[in-house]
Amino acid sequence: MKQKYAVVILLALILASGLTSFKSFRATERVVAEDMACALTKALDQQHSDVISSDTIRVFNSYLKLDELRGNAVLAVTTRQDGLRCEPKCAAATIFAMSDQRPASVLWTMALLWAFFCFWHYRKQVSLVAFGGLAYAEAEGRFYDAKGQQVKLTPMQQQLMEMFFRSESHQLSKTEICEALWPKKDDANDTLYTLIRRLKPIIEAHSDLKIESDRGRAYELKVK
Repeated sequence: MKQKYAVVILLALILASGLTSFKSFRATERVVAEDMACALTKALDQQHSDVISSDTIRVFNSYLKLDELRGNAVLAVTTRQDGLRCEPKCAAATIFAMSDQRPASVLWTMALLWAFFCFWHYRKQVSLVAFGGLAYAEAEGRFYDAKGQQVKLTPMQQQLMEMFFRSESHQLSKTEICEALWPKKDDANDTLYTLIRRLKPIIEAHSDLKIESDRGRAYELKVK
């Protein structure tokens, strides 16, 4: 999967979780406001007065239908153009705690898991072994030049280049190459020569490397 698509999916999950959380909060906020308004109306009707006292608060709490509001909802006096007015208040943290955040939590968890997966996946992909202007992406099994363009190789050329890159000295004996690439062939010298002859111009065109022969006994990948 391309990196931009992974980012789009991650952003979509984050946005969906945020919207789901906000929607649940707003729905709970409306329910809380209705419950508090109803409880306040009943409390004021019972005491036949707009004056707030400790009894008003006690009666107000007794009329609350939501158990979570009792002890958390408060009565406040606000100044209006027509005088003082009593209004119920509740902290946003309390409303958030009362709201159903399970769907949002699931989406947040999915977003985090996706983020960790993408981080692991793309970190693994960018694990490169570079030498002489040529880079080998082990996770992909591909070679790239200095411009980031993939170097097209045949399966045999690919295998041989992987052997060169995995060798600490970047040197391989003819016997070592033949046994690895043509294990069932008694004499693969001519085949190896042809493979090297066709591989050389490709490597030299895409990097600062060249393949040199060591007295016909070994081949070495060297920087020009």
